[in-house]
Amino acid sequence: MNRPLRDDADKIISASIRAVLPDEAVTRALQDFKPGNGRLLLVAAGKAAWQMANAAVRFYAQKAVISGGIVVTKYDHVKGEIPGIVCYEAGHPVPDENSFHATEEALKLVSGLTEDDTVLFLLSGGGSALFEKPLIPGEELQDITRQMLASGADIVEMNTIRKRLSAVKGGKFALACAPARVYSIVLSDILGDPLDMIASGPAYPDSSTAEQAVALAEKYNLRLSAQARELLCQETPKELHNVTTAITGSVRELCRAAENVCRELGYEPVLLTDQLDCEAREAGRMLASILRTHAADGKSLAFIAGGETVVHLTGKGLGGRNQELALAAAEGIRGLEGTAVFSLGSDGTDGPTDAAGGYTDFETADALAAQGIRIFDVLQNNDAYHALKAVDGLIMTGATGTNVNDVAVALLKRN
Repeated sequence: MNRPLRDDADKIISASIRAVLPDEAVTRALQDFKPGNGRLLLVAAGKAAWQMANAAVRFYAQKAVISGGIVVTKYDHVKGEIPGIVCYEAGHPVPDENSFHATEEALKLVSGLTEDDTVLFLLSGGGSALFEKPLIPGEELQDITRQMLASGADIVEMNTIRKRLSAVKGGKFALACAPARVYSIVLSDILGDPLDMIASGPAYPDSSTAEQAVALAEKYNLRLSAQARELLCQETPKELHNVTTAITGSVRELCRAAENVCRELGYEPVLLTDQLDCEAREAGRMLASILRTHAADGKSLAFIAGGETVVHLTGKGLGGRNQELALAAAEGIRGLEGTAVFSLGSDGTDGPTDAAGGYTDFETADALAAQGIRIFDVLQNNDAYHALKAVDGLIMTGATGTNVNDVAVALLKRN
């Protein structure tokens, strides 16, 4: 591993994540928010739920207006007690019994409200798994989720299916809060910020149709019970009159933050896209090819791509989309001095691992080969985690408290 390049990568990673932490965004969104004359209840769901709820409670600390609340977030994402708020940790990316229990408690919290009451609903990515009350047996929902994860379905396709199998998704949570007002603050983790798809849109009218859901089930050959197939044919709420929504963060901000720190480090940043949506290993190979194209330019460049790639599972190894992206770039930049590619999830977790993503540079492929590790075989087995760990290529941030998609950066360092 080339230490100067890795040091630059670490600086870009830490500064970019700091720039998109939700504290300031939530505080900003609350400045113009006026609760009703009744109770103010807080419900937060998603990977950034604890951070968002903590910021909101601090904002109202002197006013003592929050009557109670619930946080539902991923395991190991609760960073301490929040006064007056009950925090739950649950399964992601596959919902579990804790997901179901915590969501049931949230529904109890908002039941029986009046039109004078307000629900402050703080939503971030990951909420599709964490905030869930299934309309089918929980075991079947888990199986369907795993099928979709393994199929390569993108997040919009997955959420189109999940909305119809849930009692809270697709605007149904907002209906459960009625006649109370819902003020929803959203941290976006989906390209283009479609509010009805972020965490499957519990408090936003659904734009997808039953016809689309049925077509997706056929496209991915999903194994479904008769009950699940019947639910896919039922329509979701298309209008909600008790909800106001504010979107507070997205991958665009993450990319801008990466651009700024790259510039400070002496690189000329080039934003390739903030809508990256393809196979992870193809994205890695593309970034490697871009570095090869510009290798003789004679100046330091940083190519930035934000978005969310997908992985088709062909093996039984351990890894995530960002780790696959970085590893797939390694062969293409082999021996190309001064080059590196890294990619990470802004939430600090990549797939079912404790890593945020992966880093490779022009020395990585040879370092792996020296240990008898073939990149092709690793990718076929989806085992990027162990390969990167062998060459100190894992990016470890821990849970960050935010979730605004992924960012990949290809560095070309010239003195």
